[in-house]
Amino acid sequence: QVQLVESGGGSVQAGGSLRLSCAGYGYTYDTYCVGWFRQAPGKEREAVAAIDSPDRASYADSVKGRFTISKDNAKNIQYLQMDNLKVDDTAMYYCVAKPRWCGSWWSWEYDYNLWGQGTQVTVSS
Repeated sequence: QVQLVESGGGSVQAGGSLRLSCAGYGYTYDTYCVGWFRQAPGKEREAVAAIDSPDRASYADSVKGRFTISKDNAKNIQYLQMDNLKVDDTAMYYCVAKPRWCGSWWSWEYDYNLWGQGTQVTVSS
């Protein structure tokens, strides 16, 4: 079966860091676009980052310079390093994937057919 499993969420003070991980099962990372979405209470779900090769990463404007996405094809694991966290980063974070290159539509949620259960990130002031 094909599935995604997230880990690494938790609580941290503003200015701190967290590293999220997502392990993929039943597929090969080197042929997939993988990334992250997030959703906070009362807000729309938004794309955070996506990557399909080391030099093809995309980021939301709100996280550029603070978050870094990467993936290990050999281990089928993707990571989201989150630095200088802000209170507004508080949300449920979802790992996502699709069986093709990310392309220009990397932020379109309906293009992703694989979703993880989500991991909570809470940033306090």
